[in-house]
Amino acid sequence: MILLADGGSTKVDWCLVDRGVLKKRIVTKGANPFFRTTEDISADISRSLVPELKNYKIDAVYFYGAGCAFPEKNEIVRTAIARNFDAPKIEIGSDLFGAAVGLCGNKKGIVCILGTGSNSCFYDGEKIVKNISPLGFILGDEGSGAVLGKLFIGSCLKNQFSNRIKEEFLKFIDLSVPQILDKVYKQPMPNRFLASIAPFIKDNIQDNSIHELVYNAFADFFRKNVMQYDSPNHSVSFTGSVAYHFKDVLCEVASGLNIKILAIEQSPMKGLIHYYSK
Repeated sequence: MILLADGGSTKVDWCLVDRGVLKKRIVTKGANPFFRTTEDISADISRSLVPELKNYKIDAVYFYGAGCAFPEKNEIVRTAIARNFDAPKIEIGSDLFGAAVGLCGNKKGIVCILGTGSNSCFYDGEKIVKNISPLGFILGDEGSGAVLGKLFIGSCLKNQFSNRIKEEFLKFIDLSVPQILDKVYKQPMPNRFLASIAPFIKDNIQDNSIHELVYNAFADFFRKNVMQYDSPNHSVSFTGSVAYHFKDVLCEVASGLNIKILAIEQSPMKGLIHYYSK
């Protein structure tokens, strides 16, 4: 019996699988080791995951998560898991590699994540052979939920949208302007806060100004990332909540740039289950 995990900065999707059959699915808080410690992640696993799996013997854990691209960061997550599960095998990898395996299996392709953050790579069917660094939501993460939120709030508070949009947004967020600034500049995990604006953006995507903001953010993502992977000769697969919920705009941008999108999945988990069940 294996435990698969697809971990973003906001949440981790855990799936218990036995010979290709999904037995249980549990969602816990994000476990990005750039923002959380071993103790913090371990406590969350103990509280939210272990009670759900106490009657099962776990033979292997495969965790693919945001921030898990460096050995020292991977060890933070591996130790947290090992403290809670006596599994003979625990493997930690990047969420990008997990997405590549889940979306492409053993086939070549360009793989992208658009969620709280963003990332991309060229996958040769076995490994990631090229990756443009995402650089995080301050320097990069183009097209991500955090960047969409950052761009939207900045434009909204500088009166670039209609009065109706601004009034509805402030009602939606239920925070004063000083409180918004405090969330962004002083509170932990501002990327999550900024990404939490994405549902409001989606609900108002028919507004021309908001549509233009999202369109330009996705175009920025394609130009700075996807188009560095020989995109004319390879199709692109996407995963992540932003890619999934904004798929119409994403496809619109791709079409305008003559880029072929092969798939847009909310999660790579279905493909991961299939891959590890073979």
